[in-house]
Amino acid sequence: MNNFFAMLGDPNMRWIFLGCMLLGLSSGVIGSFSYLRKQSLVGDTLAHAALPGICIAFMLTGVKSIGVFLVGAAAAGFLATFGISFITRHTKLKQDAALGIVLSSFFGLGIVLLTFIQHGDYGNQAGLDKFLFGQAAAMVGGDVITMSVISAVLVGICSLLFKQFKLISFDPGFAKGLGYRVGLLEQLLMLLVVVAVVIGIQAVGVVLIAALLITPAVSARYWTNTLGIMVTLSGMIGALSGGLGAWISSSVSNLPTGPVTVLAATLFFAASVLLGPERGLLAKWLLRQKVKRSYHAEREVRIAEAMKGESVS
Repeated sequence: MNNFFAMLGDPNMRWIFLGCMLLGLSSGVIGSFSYLRKQSLVGDTLAHAALPGICIAFMLTGVKSIGVFLVGAAAAGFLATFGISFITRHTKLKQDAALGIVLSSFFGLGIVLLTFIQHGDYGNQAGLDKFLFGQAAAMVGGDVITMSVISAVLVGICSLLFKQFKLISFDPGFAKGLGYRVGLLEQLLMLLVVVAVVIGIQAVGVVLIAALLITPAVSARYWTNTLGIMVTLSGMIGALSGGLGAWISSSVSNLPTGPVTVLAATLFFAASVLLGPERGLLAKWLLRQKVKRSYHAEREVRIAEAMKGESVS
């Protein structure tokens, strides 16, 4: 606990702590809808697609600017989204195959460009590979303010369009029958995922950001059957994972924040699997024990009644 207050006493660590919590909050909220729509790979695909965007942005500008990198990553994410839609609409391939193709192609291109940069004549390329696994320690006040605004916008959009996102997540055909533009809503939801991925690249990296999108949502699903509560819990679990990851990494030297944050989210998932009130392993075990006790009690009653009938006869 002393380490926690010591961390909050450092202005830079306060920014990192707040930034990681905001990232987890927005990722958990957006990821809930991706998980319910069975698009868990979408976040992973868009995250890996961001790498070539970062590399191209650096090659064009020659500077390591977070703003420039975010623009490049967003452009690559939009291009990946278009590629997924194009493949699914103009071929017989299903979405999971399209996601796999886009993910591997973009990430392969990103690794090639990253290798080219590192062995080229770019004098300022040091640290560019940090975007693979994140570099939360490089965040400053301006970055956190940007993340705060974007996170507020993401959560606000999800709150305003909660009913519409709920319909397209469970029954897009019914939503279309009600007059909603399902295609536009799906593209908007994909856009929100792209934005969530882009703001999370600096802290968690392109390799691990998908885990922060999906793991809190899966964990929250073990605790409730109500979508509103699930989305809220997912945001809370994401925020707690981000805060815990920042705290632990600040307490141990040379420990990266991104991987620790993902491990913290995995810890919440393990607890949810074990302790979930209905779907958790403990709840299922207790239910089985209750059924067994009820069965044995009923069986003993029947045996007693049978023996009583024999004695009377």
